[in-house]
Amino acid sequence: MRSAVHAFTPVATAAALLGLAFAAAPAFAQSTPDTQELERVTVTLGRGQIRSVQGLTKADFEAAAAAGQSPLATVSRLPGVNFQSADPLGNYEWSTRFTVRAFSQNQLGFTLDGVPLGDMSYGNLNGLHISRAISSENVARADLSQGTGSLDTPSSSNLGGTLQFYSADPAKTFGLQASQTLGSEKNSRTFVRLESGASELGAVYLSYTRQVADKWRGEGQQRQEQVNLKYVKDFGGSRLSAFLNTSNRREVDYQDMSLEMINRLGYQWDNFFPNFSAAVKASQDYCGNVAGKPYTAQCDDAYYAGSGLRKDTLAGATLDAKLADSLTLKTTVYHHKNDGRGLWYTPYTASPDGTPVALRTTEYAIKRNGLSTTLEYDLAGHQLRVSYWHENNDFDQARRFYATSPSAVPSPYDFPSNPFFTQWQYAFTTKTDQFSLSDTVELAQGLTLGAGFKSLKATIDANRQIGTGPAGSITAKKSFLPQVGLNYQLSRTDELFASVSKNMRAYQGAATGTTPFATTQAGFDAIKGSLRPETSTNLEGGWRTTSKLYEAAVTAYVVDFKDRLLGVTQGSGIQGNPTVLSNVGGVRTKGLEGALSLRLMPGVSWYNSLSLSRSTYQDDVVSKNASNQTTTVATAGKHVVDAPDQMVKSILSYDDGQCFGNLGVDHMSKRYFSYLNDASVPGRTLVNLSGGVRTKSLGVLSEGSVQVGVTNLANKKYVSTIGSNGFVNSGDSQTLLQGTPRQVFITFTGKL
Repeated sequence: MRSAVHAFTPVATAAALLGLAFAAAPAFAQSTPDTQELERVTVTLGRGQIRSVQGLTKADFEAAAAAGQSPLATVSRLPGVNFQSADPLGNYEWSTRFTVRAFSQNQLGFTLDGVPLGDMSYGNLNGLHISRAISSENVARADLSQGTGSLDTPSSSNLGGTLQFYSADPAKTFGLQASQTLGSEKNSRTFVRLESGASELGAVYLSYTRQVADKWRGEGQQRQEQVNLKYVKDFGGSRLSAFLNTSNRREVDYQDMSLEMINRLGYQWDNFFPNFSAAVKASQDYCGNVAGKPYTAQCDDAYYAGSGLRKDTLAGATLDAKLADSLTLKTTVYHHKNDGRGLWYTPYTASPDGTPVALRTTEYAIKRNGLSTTLEYDLAGHQLRVSYWHENNDFDQARRFYATSPSAVPSPYDFPSNPFFTQWQYAFTTKTDQFSLSDTVELAQGLTLGAGFKSLKATIDANRQIGTGPAGSITAKKSFLPQVGLNYQLSRTDELFASVSKNMRAYQGAATGTTPFATTQAGFDAIKGSLRPETSTNLEGGWRTTSKLYEAAVTAYVVDFKDRLLGVTQGSGIQGNPTVLSNVGGVRTKGLEGALSLRLMPGVSWYNSLSLSRSTYQDDVVSKNASNQTTTVATAGKHVVDAPDQMVKSILSYDDGQCFGNLGVDHMSKRYFSYLNDASVPGRTLVNLSGGVRTKSLGVLSEGSVQVGVTNLANKKYVSTIGSNGFVNSGDSQTLLQGTPRQVFITFTGKL
């Protein structure tokens, strides 16, 4: 197969245009030495930072192709970011994958208004997804640090970068905003926000969101309701803010596929829901549930249904207090409660009445409470920062089975009751403490040094309540994780930066996933004394430049990832077989990233990003079975799974205040989904289009707008998510999800 860049000429052309634009940038600087903020600039580039930092503003989120699109989908235009989802808005959590510089989602850090969201994994063990934490209409800003986050970021998973979201503040005047979106697959999204306006008591808004959409293949719906409440009060140079957000999500799953299944069964293939009798017949014909009919691989072609049910309450309060002219103290307290179920109707377990299908659940309950505080003191040219973060996370998890009698099949939208069997049940308590100290000082005119370290400790106590799995305690700890960086101002328009940092990822306190507890007691006892937490060293350097006609940045980086943890599961995902976790060596990633935003003329901007990287495993994987026989998997030198070598994003935007629109192109090269690189999905190029009009003083409305969005304009067939059921050593596997065909949305918005 030819490389994706050579095979697709428009992508090579776009990359060449990006290179030419960078080469042309100094000419702009000569004619326009004055710098100013771009009109509706598509990207901010972290000017003055010692590390690679890029961000998006509210204008970027408002210009998304459709209302309700995941903030992660909007952030994916930034260099280094690979975002995938099997639904058009990027909210279907089972399929969501967000990687940065070859680090997967559960190796990154995420926050909302300073409140940690954990690693946003589907398994829901230490946080929640951003699409549940806040309605996308209320997101005001997002800042991405591709290499490493600041030392005081409250996260125990960020081997790589951090993504920090910030909610919009209440308006200063009383008002009401209402939006209604209609679209393909009976998509309907209603958003209403009421603003109190500013007063002596502060300002507050309350919003309600409801979204329902049919799946684009198969039957079933994706449903969500959200309530967001935010309060802000400024006083005497200090600021008090608080929020309370709730979410209730019910989503019916798409069937995971393999390449063989897609070719054999077709692009539109899915599960049997709501035809339960078809699921029963398939289990009898193909799953070995009837004498004389042995098990065949067709057993896993389709199940009755699967679904994800999540109820969340997230609350946080922050006091940013000015204690003196050069002394500030910022403290955030938070609480998170979650009830979740992952439903899978399995033909591998029979119901008590003999029906050869039962409902298997993975059940979650989270109660997190935490505090993070940062003291900042400016003293004799030094900016000193001391921070502390503590979190107590009580996480209960269970695997249960429920009867599915043909006359009373449990709904995939409802939390089931009265299980006939509990396979295992755990209570995990994870206590996390992080301390950091840093100093930023100007060494000479235009030369700034930032240096510091953090200390991180996370202890997990696992109390097995039912079953035969492992119980016990394990701690991940590093007392000295340093970070050093320099920023040099070459001129009013140009600067250089460089940084190096070391990070650690804590173990996961759960019974499923890449965790020490997803095994047997003997397996846990064998590894708990020798297992080492994953660590990474990130080295990056780059150049930023800005003027009133452009903003640009180029970053080169090298990442050494050590003590990679790998747990291999045998069989299909629905069987839930145990894994054995072990350290399997390192990963090295080298890359080059570029971002350029041009103001071509008043109201017209052109944004481009280019990501070139290569990420490879440094070691073979050696394991032993129960008979002490050694097996070697020759992964050394192989390409990291789900890590494309090239990504190009280009967005041409227009906004004159009344009419607005953008045309976006998103290219990604091929991705491997086996560790030995003998299974891959080809590169793909997607085109998205959106546009609309807005007006002031529309009758009783102070503002009104209509926006039309089209995703996958060319209606391309492609594989979006890979690794939905993890990765295997070799060959095709049932771990893929098809990308969404063309979808059209229209949104009407009015403000009083």
